Amino acid sequence: MGQGKQIFRSWVPEWLIRLTIFLVLFPTVMLFALSTANVNAATGFYGAEPQDIQFSMLVYYAALVAFTPMEKRFFSRIATKEYFLICMVLQVAVTYWCYHTRELPALFICRFLQGVLNCGVTSICLTLLFSRLKSEHARETGYAIFYGMILCSGSLTSLITAPLVDDFEYNALYKMVIYSFVPGAVLLLLLMNRVHLVRRVPLYQLDWTSFFLYAPMLIMLGYILIYGQQYYWLQDPRIIGCLIGIVLLTITFVVRQLHRKRPFIHIDVFKSRAFLFGILLLAGLYLIRGSFNITTSFFATVLGLDPLHTYELLIYNLIGIVIGSVMSTRLVIRKRPLQFIWLVGFFGLLVFHSVMYFLFTSEADQSTFILPLLIQGWGAGMLLTPIVLFIISSVPESISVSASTAGVFIRYTFFGMSTALINYFSLYFTKTHAMRLSDGLSGADNGLSERLHTYQGALESRGLMADQAARLAPGLLDKAVQKQAFLKYAMDYYELVAILILILMLLIVATPYIINRTVINVKAKQPAAATM
Repeated sequence: MGQGKQIFRSWVPEWLIRLTIFLVLFPTVMLFALSTANVNAATGFYGAEPQDIQFSMLVYYAALVAFTPMEKRFFSRIATKEYFLICMVLQVAVTYWCYHTRELPALFICRFLQGVLNCGVTSICLTLLFSRLKSEHARETGYAIFYGMILCSGSLTSLITAPLVDDFEYNALYKMVIYSFVPGAVLLLLLMNRVHLVRRVPLYQLDWTSFFLYAPMLIMLGYILIYGQQYYWLQDPRIIGCLIGIVLLTITFVVRQLHRKRPFIHIDVFKSRAFLFGILLLAGLYLIRGSFNITTSFFATVLGLDPLHTYELLIYNLIGIVIGSVMSTRLVIRKRPLQFIWLVGFFGLLVFHSVMYFLFTSEADQSTFILPLLIQGWGAGMLLTPIVLFIISSVPESISVSASTAGVFIRYTFFGMSTALINYFSLYFTKTHAMRLSDGLSGADNGLSERLHTYQGALESRGLMADQAARLAPGLLDKAVQKQAFLKYAMDYYELVAILILILMLLIVATPYIINRTVINVKAKQPAAATM
């Protein structure tokens, strides 16, 4: 890698360099969460189902995961300034295509291309970020900054886009992203010299075959996770076809990697027990982190908060993430035991889910949730960076990039699995509790009559005629039943998540010999482009 004075022009101050890197990196990270910034607005704009919007995000993620092993070859061959310009121009063009399309197939193609191009921009930004941190623990700090941004990306993107969705059509978000690319991109092109940040390697023997095996497999996996519940799993030939395709592609892909001199992903990483333990924790963290969507749904569905007020409340969660990320990085740098860091982090998540179990009520004040949201963000911030550093450090340096790539695959899989579990249990628990609540009601029930009269009186007090109020009262009762069913579902799911957290904490306590044998060392290890 070139020295700092060679990368940027000599007259550029350090603060402007770091600001420019952030201006480029932030909209790149924000693009990932854009699909689900406002699912209701997206479904209305495209005339689609919520599952279609979720799948578009997984298509983006799949492209990011699949192209990671190949991206470093392009990065090492093309001068960084030209490579950045190519990626950014194509990214703007594809995003502009997203702005103009209303067709789902075209949207899926655009999102896949965005994921591929995002690899290049992220790789440049990470390498530049690491080059500007001159301390002894620069890489630990760099990982903490990047993963803190990843944890904040969903809530922060939704907070920024909420006013736009209220005032404009949904596709205006893509125009906003295009505009947000411009300041950072122009500044970076003006400030950088024409250098190669890594050693040049010729573009020969690119393993496109492995890419075209890996990418469809990931997309089909995402398709099953998102649409499986909707199509009744193995009762639908599309799900069966995808499952057969995944098995065949996976077998072919693994066999190919075992027989190649330069494999797409080194299968040897899975021989390390520490690596397997690390990805187990990472998988659990993503399942736990996914349950946070239930809290945001609770704010909107039960408490009736609009998107802007919901995401303003999540600012406290973002503050918690920042505090947790800073604390975990300081503890890692000071060589504190990973067992302690992880147990503290998971305990924070356990406290959040336990408290929310009792806060899921039909009426509550917004200030009640400030402390739980802080704790949830703090717990997540305490966990993600140390777990990733542990995974990368658990294998030899020669295959550390494959370890990072395999970790991205695990994050993709369990991100999708978390979405699938929420889709399944929301339908199962909500339906079960709604039926139980409805069975407890009958026309002869005095409590039911009183409740209907209460609703009717409330409607009449708002100016409705008595006959109109009588017709609308049962609808209000049904809405109340659905709210109660949602609350019961949320409590049941958070109870399951709390049990999962306890199991992970017991595993951490029971396996000190695996954890203590791995020393965090990322000084000579280049981050993968798709570490998100």
